[in-house]
Amino acid sequence: MPSRERIMEALSKVHDPELHKSLVDLNMIRDLKIDGDRVSVTVALTIQGCPLKGEIQRMVEEAILSVPGVAKADVTLTSMTPEERQALFGSSQLQSVPLVAPDSRTQIIAVASGKGGVGKSTVTVNLAAAMRKLGYQVGVMDCDIYGFSVSSMLGLEGKPTVIDGKILPMPAYGMKVISMGNFVDGNVPVIWRGPMLGKILHQFLTDVLWGDLDYMFLDLPPGTGDMAMDVARMMPKSAIVLVTTPQAVASGVASRAAHMARRTNQEILGVVENMATFICPHCGEPTDIFGEGGAQELAQELGTEVLGRIPLVVELRKAGDAGRPVVEEEAAPAVVRDAFMELAKKVAALRPVPVNA
Repeated sequence: MPSRERIMEALSKVHDPELHKSLVDLNMIRDLKIDGDRVSVTVALTIQGCPLKGEIQRMVEEAILSVPGVAKADVTLTSMTPEERQALFGSSQLQSVPLVAPDSRTQIIAVASGKGGVGKSTVTVNLAAAMRKLGYQVGVMDCDIYGFSVSSMLGLEGKPTVIDGKILPMPAYGMKVISMGNFVDGNVPVIWRGPMLGKILHQFLTDVLWGDLDYMFLDLPPGTGDMAMDVARMMPKSAIVLVTTPQAVASGVASRAAHMARRTNQEILGVVENMATFICPHCGEPTDIFGEGGAQELAQELGTEVLGRIPLVVELRKAGDAGRPVVEEEAAPAVVRDAFMELAKKVAALRPVPVNA
């Protein structure tokens, strides 16, 4: 007969997909009963309509059946009482670490551009995913409220779970993500005036349970408008990574965003040149269809460095359309995957997470 200890040990490896904590540590495992080779258990979900209840049930069943001697697993789902939820979210293990607190370990990095169409969101998503592959705890905040694209580029569907006024970030490839794209229906446009942008940014900061992150990446809208100013005001310790293409016109416009960042005392980590060269999918030859040298000229003007050059390959576009970071695509050319991994290592070296923080 399987032992209770072995079953609880197996269940301790099952994590809530949204809270990223063990179901055992969260006190979600109830009424464990063993009857020969049959095991029954009740799982108390945080809310009755948990959108991931099917996935949680499947993971619990698989964990129980992995224990030698178990032939049948009966999993019943219930929900926590308001008092249990209050105790859970008031506990130290789930308290959100304020991202902007003076003692916060989280390094906030805003990815900015002077104009649209340079692949800023592509760089944000893949840089964040590369940092996660390096082993860091990563969050992504889509600050482009009008032109949100992070949710689709990470394959996120549905709406975030809200528990007692707190929003759970959506999980994607080991990261925690929030985007306006998951709050609106279909392709409905967001029609708000500037002051509303600051309010939604404040809500993303204060009402989302981010937890203890190492890095938070912000996908900023292009230009030097309200959101860029709100980020500088609410997150004064955030650093800037500028994205441009090799074209002189693109790098020239990007310099405006850089000068605004400096006027608001934000550190500029460096420049990323996206679409640096086109790699032909047939012959593999590189072609500088957007010219060359724009990123280097911009970096020299700003007294910073070029952190990375991202080639334009078909697989990068396909991965974004499919809702997957290209660094997760083993079939993608190594040249583009390696470019993002090297970029991540440089960013981590420039903004290291404090040891034993």
